[in-house]
Amino acid sequence: MMKVKDFYFDLPEELIAQEPLNERDKSRLMIIDRKSGEITHSIFRDIIDYLEAGDCLVLNNSRVIPARLFGVKDDTGARAEFVLLKRIDKDRWETLVKPGKKVKIGSSFTFGNGELRCKIIGNTDFGGRIVEFEYEGIFENVLDVLGEMPLPPYIKSKLEDKERYQTVYSKVQGSAAAPTAGLHFTEELLERIKQKGVKIAFVTLHVGLGTFRPVKVENISEHKMHEEFYNLDEENAKIINETKKSGKRIIAVGTTSCRTLETIADEDGLVKPMSGWTDIFIYPGYRFKILDGLITNFHLPESTLIMLVSAFAGKDLIMNAYETAVKERYRFFSFGDAMFIK
Repeated sequence: MMKVKDFYFDLPEELIAQEPLNERDKSRLMIIDRKSGEITHSIFRDIIDYLEAGDCLVLNNSRVIPARLFGVKDDTGARAEFVLLKRIDKDRWETLVKPGKKVKIGSSFTFGNGELRCKIIGNTDFGGRIVEFEYEGIFENVLDVLGEMPLPPYIKSKLEDKERYQTVYSKVQGSAAAPTAGLHFTEELLERIKQKGVKIAFVTLHVGLGTFRPVKVENISEHKMHEEFYNLDEENAKIINETKKSGKRIIAVGTTSCRTLETIADEDGLVKPMSGWTDIFIYPGYRFKILDGLITNFHLPESTLIMLVSAFAGKDLIMNAYETAVKERYRFFSFGDAMFIK
């Protein structure tokens, strides 16, 4: 039985990156060779040296919505924070709320100067609330004015430029958190990668609660992931399959791209255009169907993300890599440094 505490490492708080670097591609890059176990150090913009013509980089083009809203309870004036997680239909959402005790079914809240209102109409199975919104005009426009970027709780600094919590290729609105491995790419770097003959394919996975929800069970096999919406279209499925058939590598940029690919791929490592909801939980013992390489950030101790990375590279190698990262003063989490596991 694999336990949560098997994935613990000691992380000094000062290594948690509080803001992004001035230049996206100047972050550090740790290279991990799964076969030899060798660990080397580089700079992210030199990722191009580790990619070969014919390889395919798979990027998650989901865009973070300003999903954090602060409301006032109509009858008492109590304040509450809502994070939009999953759209049920046009005006109803699954949300995470704080403090949950004050937000009961039947209560109503007002946001801003009344441009947006909501009524609590149900509870979710993860302790959140289902809310129904009322507003004039287009919801996304109202959200742009009233919503804030839902930065993770370990980032205490205010983000000056909202775009730094978006990838340069973000396109499809819907995430409650950024697919952060992609934050290191610039348009120039992607252009140079394409010129080298590396293919680029896009998937969409709207990052929700599943990605950063803590594992609260001792035995990790009992953990249940929250569902997240994914989509792969025909054009990008074709690029991925052509790469696989030619014997070149499929390299996921981020755990969200990895989970999407592994949800869709068949036993031969081929994909079909499809969309749906995934709650795939990848931890050691999982047999990968399609993935040949992974670009990812450094994750929280005991998180589902460090478990996924350990499944891909081997737990001992990853825990050793994390110890090395702490020793070498790498920056951790969303605005931190990256690793490439090949």
